[in-house]
Amino acid sequence: MNNIESRWTVYGKKADFGLIGQKYGIDPVVARVIRNRDIVSEKDIEAYLKADFSMCHDPFLMADMDKGCRIIAEKIECGKKIRIISDYDVDGVMSNYILLKGLKKAGAVVDYEIPDRILDGYGINERIINDAYTDGVDTIITCDNGIAAFSAIKLAKDLGMTVVVTDHHEVPYEINEDGDRKYNLVPADAVIDIKRIDCKYPYKGLCGAGVAYKFIRSLYKVIDIAWDDEEEYLDALAVATVCDVMELRDENRVYVKRGLKVLENTSNKGLAALIFVNSLKDKSLKAYHLGFIIGPCINATGRLESAQKGLELLLTEDYQEALILAEQLKVLNEQRKSMTEDGVEEAIKLIEEKHSEDKVLVIHIPKLHESLAGIVAGRIREAYYKPVFVFTGDIEGIVKGSGRSIEGYHMYDSLNECKEYLLKYGGHELAAGLSLEGDRLDDLRRALNEKCKLTDEQLIPLVRLDVAMPVSYISEKLIEDLDLLEPFGKGNEKPLFGQSNLAVKRAMKMGKNGQFVKIIFMTEQGFTIEAVDFNGNKFTDCIKMWFSEEECDKMFKGLSNDIRLDVAYYPDINEYMGRRTIQIKPVTYRKHND
Repeated sequence: MNNIESRWTVYGKKADFGLIGQKYGIDPVVARVIRNRDIVSEKDIEAYLKADFSMCHDPFLMADMDKGCRIIAEKIECGKKIRIISDYDVDGVMSNYILLKGLKKAGAVVDYEIPDRILDGYGINERIINDAYTDGVDTIITCDNGIAAFSAIKLAKDLGMTVVVTDHHEVPYEINEDGDRKYNLVPADAVIDIKRIDCKYPYKGLCGAGVAYKFIRSLYKVIDIAWDDEEEYLDALAVATVCDVMELRDENRVYVKRGLKVLENTSNKGLAALIFVNSLKDKSLKAYHLGFIIGPCINATGRLESAQKGLELLLTEDYQEALILAEQLKVLNEQRKSMTEDGVEEAIKLIEEKHSEDKVLVIHIPKLHESLAGIVAGRIREAYYKPVFVFTGDIEGIVKGSGRSIEGYHMYDSLNECKEYLLKYGGHELAAGLSLEGDRLDDLRRALNEKCKLTDEQLIPLVRLDVAMPVSYISEKLIEDLDLLEPFGKGNEKPLFGQSNLAVKRAMKMGKNGQFVKIIFMTEQGFTIEAVDFNGNKFTDCIKMWFSEEECDKMFKGLSNDIRLDVAYYPDINEYMGRRTIQIKPVTYRKHND
């Protein structure tokens, strides 16, 4: 919850929800949620609920997939040395892992390198190419990068090397005189990227690990290796898909739903150790655990040390060694959290002092670790609901930045309109990375804001309720039916329900520092329900702002008060000492106005 004004709306999509509920044995409210996700036909509803492999598409529909696989098959047969080059984030590490394990199983002579975030920056570069050439590498395969590495790949080709690109990022383009886009492909021997205009693959939402997974499956068909385990690599692919914030629709839904089950009993020693040290053993894993607990531990290595440590964790076959490495990753992640909080505080101070009126926030924090720029940008976007670019450093006059966007603002296209100020940039609609000369930062800020077409209304976050549902309607059966819709994330958002005019009968501070709040809500009809808000301080601040300190004090003392709220929530079951009770988890509030 935050203090930003919000617009509330309720989905109005139509269907016979009673009939759908009866046919599939689900509550009509759950049928309504499914319709709200644009899942309409009986075939699509059945596939959505089952999430089986029939939803997955033929990888050979990807442009250059057959060509790339045949190139690598020939290199394996000839015993040529192959090197994998990935990105340093979770998706890159998982992509590298899938390719490495898959190629070794196919008999390849293969090793890997992961660029250093600070020394190399994003993706493959000339230094990596020269090192590979010196090491006698014949063929390079990229994963989760490479689609924009023109100079590095040209160098590799000039040196006589073979290059196969596997990626999922946007293909670079230029705007010609007629205003049309001219797409430019890197000069690799095969370029496998679902974002290619000529790629006939029907689903464009795969992460880098998804493309790598498809490549290995295709390679095995080409060289006639049996794919014995239908769920092989799904644990790694699920983590990558969630952490790279891919849509949990179409085949991604299959990979994450199946992958979560694989993870609960994973044979990968490193992932099992990460689950153990984070106290998740024997728990029912959700996408949340991947995106906010497991993934950040792996990401922390690429941010503060070397992403190779994350890959080493995945590759170890010694569980005791895995436990030691996993604990190190967890400690690194705690350090990252502390540094992030300091960065967020400094960013907010700069915005309030200098940039509060800007529609596009461009913030420079020289001493912030450059690996944290994207995380800080994401936190600031949540706080202000504006597109955000956070820049760090000033090395030899160069600053590097990461951007995070909001709905309606295409970050990559916006940077393309201002490319005359930039040295390097890349990304997609909702996120980007870039670098420029420090003395051009103000020019970039001015240009981005002058070209920004966001309306004032678009800068107010929209709260989309699936159903305006009275809390008295909630049942254990409804909650069980909602669980069928998991995993939740981008493209398959967690359902959001709402009830207006709830009184606060009482609130109690919980947790070591009182950071949580338990709230007893009461309807006009006298029905009560418990809620737990894990952002208790923000809840308290809003009550004071909307009503008064006196009313807030009454609320915590359990006295009669005038607090009335509209509450957007998700229903849940609280299990404590063998007792199961229905509760709600508030997502956001607003002051109720009669």
